[in-house]
Amino acid sequence: MSDAAFDAPVWHNGKPLRKGYTTGSCATAAAKVAALMVLRQHLIHQVSIVTPSGVTLNLNVESPHIEGQQAVAAIRKDGGDDIDATHGMLIFARVSLNDSGEIVLRGGEGVGTVTRKGVGLPLGSAAINRTPRQTIEAAVREAIGPLRGAEVEIFAPEGEERALKTYNARLGIVGGISILGTTGIVTPMSEESWKRSLSLELEIKRAAGLTRVVLVPGNHGERFVREQMGIDSNVVVTMSNFVGYMVEEAVRLGYQHIVLIGHPGKLIKIAAGIFHTHSHIADARMETLVAHLALLGAPLELLTLVGDCDTTEAAMEHIDAYGFQHIYNHLAERICMRVLQKLRYTKTPPVCDAIMFAFDNQVLGSNRPVSDIVEALQC
Repeated sequence: MSDAAFDAPVWHNGKPLRKGYTTGSCATAAAKVAALMVLRQHLIHQVSIVTPSGVTLNLNVESPHIEGQQAVAAIRKDGGDDIDATHGMLIFARVSLNDSGEIVLRGGEGVGTVTRKGVGLPLGSAAINRTPRQTIEAAVREAIGPLRGAEVEIFAPEGEERALKTYNARLGIVGGISILGTTGIVTPMSEESWKRSLSLELEIKRAAGLTRVVLVPGNHGERFVREQMGIDSNVVVTMSNFVGYMVEEAVRLGYQHIVLIGHPGKLIKIAAGIFHTHSHIADARMETLVAHLALLGAPLELLTLVGDCDTTEAAMEHIDAYGFQHIYNHLAERICMRVLQKLRYTKTPPVCDAIMFAFDNQVLGSNRPVSDIVEALQC
C-alpha cells in the first residue's frame, strides 16, 4: 500500500473518513527516533516508518530529549476518524544504548501487564503485541546497527486512565493500555478489530478452562444475567451485533454450551436467520414477529397492530394485550434452531439455549425452563 493509499479516505455512508495509525506504529516511531537521537546526539523533530502494511508514515516527534546514552521521544496517537480510547494520547519510548548486542523491550508506566492466558503473550509480560514487538525491534536495530545493544521502554503516562475505557480489564490486562496493530494503520469503521477484541475474551475464558458461555448483545444483557439470574459474570461475553461470528468463534474454541440472552429487539433477528443484528445490515423485527404470531394462530387484528409498530417494545404491549406471550418461548426455540442450522457442518455442535427478557428485567421466554439452563451453566 502506498502513501497515496493511506491519504485516500475510506467512504462510509457517503462520507469520507480519514485513516489513522495504531499505538504500535506510535511506539515503533518513538523507539526509532529515540535510538537515532542517542546515536546522533541531537534532537529530531520528525521521523518516518514503514508500517507492516507497507505504508510510509511521516510523523511529528513530541517531547524529544537526550540524556547521555539515553533518549526519550513521543508520538501522538491519531486514530483518524475512528476515535477510540487511545486517540490523541502520547506514546513514549526511552532508548538506552549498551554493548550487549541485544535489544530488550519492556513496558513502562501506562502500558498494561498480562495477567491471564489467552492473549498470546506470556503472563507477567507487557501488553505489547507480537507485530508491534517485531516492528519496534526492527526499527531500533536499523537505527543502531547490527552490533550495538539497546534497552527500549515503551510508556504512556495517560495509559492507566485511558485503559479504563477499554476492554483490557476484562482481558486480564491491568495497569494500562495495550500496544496494538497488525497493519499499523487504523481503518475507520473497521469491524474486524472490534470483532477480534470480542473473540479474544472468548479465547481467554476458554484458556482458563471454561466450556460454557453466555453471549449477550451488550451491557444491559450482562447486567441482567448477573443481577437477575445470579449467573457468574465470568461466563458472560459480549457479542455486540456479531452473533454469527461469535457463535462460530465459540465453536472453533471448543465451547460445549452456548446461551444467547438478550432483549427481543436484538435476538428476534436471529430467529429470521439474521446473524449480524445491526440495523444497517437488516431489520425484519416486525415481519418476523408477524410471521411467527400468524403461525401460532394470532388474529389478523393483532398482526396488523404489530406490523404497524416502529419498536419491539410497542409490539410487545399488543402481544401482551392479546395474550400471546407464548410467542417468546416459540421464538427462543426458533433462535436455537437457526444457530444449530448455521453450525450444521460442525462435527460436535454445542448445546444451544436462548433466553429473552424485557426492559423491566422480566424473563419473557426461553427454549426450555430457565432453571434448567442456569443449572447447566453452573455444572
